Amino acid sequence: MPMCSMNMLWNTQIVDTCIVFRSWHISTNTAFLFSCLAIVALGVLYEYLRVLQKLIDTRIALSLVKDKRSRSRSSSGRSSPEIPLEEEGLLSGRVFQAKVTGVPVPLPSRIFRAVLYGISVFLSFFLMLVFMTYNAYLILSVVLGAALGHFIFGGSVDPDSILSTDGKGMACH
Repeated sequence: MPMCSMNMLWNTQIVDTCIVFRSWHISTNTAFLFSCLAIVALGVLYEYLRVLQKLIDTRIALSLVKDKRSRSRSSSGRSSPEIPLEEEGLLSGRVFQAKVTGVPVPLPSRIFRAVLYGISVFLSFFLMLVFMTYNAYLILSVVLGAALGHFIFGGSVDPDSILSTDGKGMACH
């Protein structure tokens, strides 16, 4: 009975390789090729999810700005006073005020954003586990999928966002 082998060193093994799960056992060269193609597709999907998250956030932000403008036009001109959030310091015993920034996001949008974020985090860690097989072909598949996805979905840039100092930079997720 064939067994999966786990290499903790750089390798180019094809047959009897397991990818993340024992059930994803490669027994032929063809199965390995299709597995590499599936990993490329997962990399493209991850890049799509990143772009989709930005698109959803932009749409939510535009909706919130639109709602805020319509509410400010319909109000009597008076703004409600800001209520500071007070919390106690755990060790100091002092009371300080934490400034809450931003606009609350409606619950359905928050749930959708959280699910989308969870899927992208799962996928990023899954691809990391594939990378950690140390198999040169699988690593190449992950990188190729990320590059292809970036090429497909990264066709435009926002210069203001790129030139700001608030960028997340290269992150795991």
